[in-house]
Amino acid sequence: MRTKNLSLIIIGALILFLGGCGCKKYNVLITTEVNVQKVWGNVETNYQRRTDLYSSVIKTIEGSANFEKSTLREVINARAAATQVKVDINDPESLAKYQAAQGQLQSAFGRLMAIAEAYPDLKTTQAFQNFQVQIEGTENRINVARQDYNKAVESYNLKVRTFPNNIFAMIFGFKVKEFYKADPGTEKAPDVNFNIK
Repeated sequence: MRTKNLSLIIIGALILFLGGCGCKKYNVLITTEVNVQKVWGNVETNYQRRTDLYSSVIKTIEGSANFEKSTLREVINARAAATQVKVDINDPESLAKYQAAQGQLQSAFGRLMAIAEAYPDLKTTQAFQNFQVQIEGTENRINVARQDYNKAVESYNLKVRTFPNNIFAMIFGFKVKEFYKADPGTEKAPDVNFNIK
């Protein structure tokens, strides 16, 4: 009888201990996952800032007579496509689609800005110059936000994959998240030629 009571006490203590550990590990995983979501929200906020700035630049350029309409349409279409992509940070495929849409928007806008250089009346307007400065700052913010996101994902993934957290992560359904990756082709150095004669 005494052995049976001792066994029940040991089993009860073990269940309480594991339950306490499980609750603590679960709360740590939830906290780091919420942090990843918050940091991703910052990335999206900065992309939204970029989209808003691009819209303002487009309106300024549209007001300029004789500007290349095909390039302008290309940017408008890329902006529309980028704002329609819905991203789920738990789905690597939707994250990749979002990143690709943002890359296309940035590329189209870069072409637009290059063409704008050929329009001296547009280049010298104060609004256009202000936009150029704001866009540069926004691109820096986006870069910092993506780095912060990757740090948050790193912290989360370490908690999900290290022992004994990985056991609780598996039990509670926490999965590794994808990092924000560089756009395809950016790992290659650009070919710069100066043909000065």
